[in-house]
Amino acid sequence: MSSDARAQDSEDSGATTELSCSFTMEKGETGRPCHVPFPQGCLVASIPGTKHPWTTISKGGRLQCRFDEAKTDWKTHIVGTCDRCQSVRCSAHFSVRFDCSALH
Repeated sequence: MSSDARAQDSEDSGATTELSCSFTMEKGETGRPCHVPFPQGCLVASIPGTKHPWTTISKGGRLQCRFDEAKTDWKTHIVGTCDRCQSVRCSAHFSVRFDCSALH
């Protein structure tokens, strides 16, 4: 019951912290792993009304990006990765929202 109340409290407050990582690359390069910092004492926030992690991937240029399922556990490690850059220059920005009130 306390976990339900805690989840409700954090949902009502709506306070989140957003951390991110980003990189650029030239045509033909493959993006290196992009590690989103994980703040101590925080949990990955869920998109309101869902159980899905609250994340955003922004990219520029022709490339495909995603969170690396093998290296991301959503509890201590979050890693973004991209395929080869298909345009003159590409960029990627991975952002994750955290709820830092859930454990206090």
